[in-house]
Amino acid sequence: MTSKINITYLENGALALAILVLGYMAGFFWTYTFNVNLAMQQVDGEIYATMQSLFNENVRHIPFFLLFFGGGFVPVLAILLNLRNWRQLSFWLIVIAAIVYILGIIFYTRVVNLPLNYYTESWNPQNLPLDWAVTRDSWNEANAFRVGTSATSFVLSVGALMSRTFKPGRV
Repeated sequence: MTSKINITYLENGALALAILVLGYMAGFFWTYTFNVNLAMQQVDGEIYATMQSLFNENVRHIPFFLLFFGGGFVPVLAILLNLRNWRQLSFWLIVIAAIVYILGIIFYTRVVNLPLNYYTESWNPQNLPLDWAVTRDSWNEANAFRVGTSATSFVLSVGALMSRTFKPGRV
């Protein structure tokens, strides 16, 4: 019985860690979209170009990369540690959460946000391209997509752990 309890703690612990990482990233994208981006829409192009480059440079650090990529890695680890539960709803919810995060955050960031970041970082703030405001709006829309995607992954991971507490026939 002790080994079954330890296995269950390990399985649930992995799900809880996935919730923590996915929740942190959902909060990061939410805060950026509904605070930073709103403020950045109120500044002129020169300030926007300077600040956006500074944000991009200052987000490139080990803790951020660990959490950003951990949002893909930790749910996959939870999947591996929960393989014996593959017939349960909780297993499939964490599988879907991992897929949504990997495709909707990691892959999407690589394909959409990073090219926009590189483009804005190439700007001379005193001589902006004509499309600077369109680029800003495109980046903001892309980040808003990441809010929805990361929130979906977070909710699915919470659902994965919560579904383990519900037994058929219990109210």
